[in-house]
This record gives sequence, C-alpha cells and structure tokens, in this order.
Amino acid sequence: MKYFTIFFIFFSLCMFGHVSGAGIRIVNELKNKKTLWMRCYSKNDVLGPTIIPNGGQFTDYFFHNLFGTTRFMCTLKQGPGFSHSQSFRAFKNSGLWDWRAREDGIYLRRIYKTKFDDDTDNLHKEQSWI
Repeated sequence: MKYFTIFFIFFSLCMFGHVSGAGIRIVNELKNKKTLWMRCYSKNDVLGPTIIPNGGQFTDYFFHNLFGTTRFMCTLKQGPGFSHSQSFRAFKNSGLWDWRAREDGIYLRRIYKTKFDDDTDNLHKEQSWI
C-alpha cells in the first residue's frame, strides 16, 4: 500500500504538470515597421517559419510531456534582408514563456497562469541580436 501511495502521488504531480499546459508567445516590438521572421521546433513539432508583422504576435499553447522534458528552440531574424538573427531555447519544462523582440535584443517574461496577458512587468533581456 505504501508503494502504491508513493506512485499515486508521483503520478498525480506528473499529470498536473501535463494538463496545466504550456505556451510560447513571440511579440514583434521592433521600431520602424520592421517585420520579424520566426521558426521554432521541438523534438516532435515545428512552428513556422512565420513572418510576424510589426506590433503582431505569434502564440502557441501546447501540452508538455509527463516528464517535463519538452524543449522548444527558436530562431528570430530581423532587419534588412533579415540580416540580424538569434537562436535560443524558447521553452523548457513548464509555464508560459512570453518573448518580446525589440531593437536592442530579445526579452523574456515567464508567466505561471493559464493564459498570456498584456502585462510587461518583469521583462528581462535574455538575448542580443547577432
């Protein structure tokens, strides 16, 4: 009975993480009406390539796996001929990862709610353009 209880608690925690969902949002906050090119991928999925217009966004909600090993890698490109780019890990484990592309770099805010909101508090610069 003791082992069953331990298994049930562990399984419940895994399932809670699985059904809570996860997501990535990429927002184009570049100046001068610049467009943003994006492509993201995981072991099982490919998102894009997509062109995000100035002021626009790309949002994808998904379920991460039971073991919390879901990862998404993204590449963003901007500028004349999309000459400035950056590749980075856009999602790991859980939560909502809110990315903002700006002139001086790419900013992140992690959210532990069920949906993205328009709040911009707690953004911090994660990447610089190459």
